[in-house]
Amino acid sequence: MLHMPNVSPSGPPMAASPLTVAVLEIDEYAAGLGWDQPARLFALVDTAELRAQEPGLAAQLGLDSPESTTAALTPIEQEEIPRGKALDEFLATIAWPDAVAGCAMTVERMMLPPSAEASVPDGLSDAQLTKWVAGHPDRQEVRMTVAVLRNGARESAVRLREKDSSSEVLTGAGLVPGLAEALAATFES
Repeated sequence: MLHMPNVSPSGPPMAASPLTVAVLEIDEYAAGLGWDQPARLFALVDTAELRAQEPGLAAQLGLDSPESTTAALTPIEQEEIPRGKALDEFLATIAWPDAVAGCAMTVERMMLPPSAEASVPDGLSDAQLTKWVAGHPDRQEVRMTVAVLRNGARESAVRLREKDSSSEVLTGAGLVPGLAEALAATFES
């Protein structure tokens, strides 16, 4: 497990929700690791509850004093996702304890603009489609960070590799609906 460092001094907008702050914090952490990284999964826990219920873990994560962080949610990186396993299959195996308020994931993908999607050849296998997209001149490499809470709240951040700057990160609740749905399903039992 790994506590995520706080966002940069400029930080998120003052009116940002705790979930938006957590998503941007995870995005900054992933950006610090560089590109071409595997998908990463995070538990989101209420910082105040973590301090009260797990003081030893809070101390280990550097959260042992109320002044140590202003974030309402603390992202805690989980063990590495098994390589070669489809994300939807992996996420179907997740069950979170009650202390986890939400979860988040970062994943890198290649995307095409809508204008290029119309030219995708019919009948390609997943492997062939991946190869075709990778060779397309209009492809964009993106890192998507998606978070959901048990109460249904969602937030996403998308960072383009060609505009790899914190000031260029797009945020919004509905940017990556498929991944948000898959993450939300990890709280259904």
